[in-house]
Amino acid sequence: MSAPAGERAAPPVPPAAAPEPAVVAVGGGHGLAATLRAVRTLTDRVTAVVSVADDGGSSGRLRELLHVLAPGDLRKCLVALAEPGSLLARAFTLRYAEEELAGHALGNLIITGLMDVAGDPVAGLDEVCRLLGVRGRVLPATTEPVVLKAEADCGAVAGQVAVMATPHIRRVSHVPLEPSVPSAAEAALAGADLVVVGPGSLFTSVLAAAAVPALRVAIAASPGRTVYVCNLHPEDPETRGFDVAAHVDALVAHGIEPDVVLCDPSGLVVGTPAVPVVRRPLARPSGLAHDPALLAAALRDLLH
Repeated sequence: MSAPAGERAAPPVPPAAAPEPAVVAVGGGHGLAATLRAVRTLTDRVTAVVSVADDGGSSGRLRELLHVLAPGDLRKCLVALAEPGSLLARAFTLRYAEEELAGHALGNLIITGLMDVAGDPVAGLDEVCRLLGVRGRVLPATTEPVVLKAEADCGAVAGQVAVMATPHIRRVSHVPLEPSVPSAAEAALAGADLVVVGPGSLFTSVLAAAAVPALRVAIAASPGRTVYVCNLHPEDPETRGFDVAAHVDALVAHGIEPDVVLCDPSGLVVGTPAVPVVRRPLARPSGLAHDPALLAAALRDLLH
């Protein structure tokens, strides 16, 4: 119907912009940080679900002294999602060399203090996110300290550092066996368009988070496509002799069934995984780590 004489027709209403995709990244260590640097270029709706099973170095000392969640992997992920050029993010990576503080990263101390003052690890991490200008959210895989355990050919092994030094691992689990997880992590997985698992040490970073029983169930139930980003190389001795298929078999044995595997053709031998494989150049020129820009391009394609 045309507008009455003398009146202007209302301008057309532009179509609403499509919401940004919701991405949940699960794992730990430098591998998960690389994924987050990639994903933050694709969307602001990113949630990191981070292993807190580390018991070595600064994290291990703080755990033993204060009985807190291991802050080290949380710190790496917070820095990866922080506002570029943030002076505070740079300060988080500062590691002391003097006396009682030797080996401690400043970020570990701040994270531990804020979680303690907040009386809740999620609230404390949300405040760290605010201070760092983080895009998205960083959540612990569990809200209580856990010990990573492994069953291997040599018998039972306890503690992330000990598991990392163990070959022929068959299964990992946690003590307590079914630790509590943040409800926000379960909610994020329930609304995810893409769930990215890895890269990182298979048993001591990736499965240290993804194999937590409540998270395993939430990943399986998520409507989003689950992508496993495979390591570039086996880690000796943890995954000595593993090809891509062996990594996938270990995930499936722990109840994590990816819809697709993303791997670099110059890295591991692929073998015959039971799920589709996308081969893309993903490595930095050194070949030792994933390049966030290349990983972002590959993940963008998997969102469509």
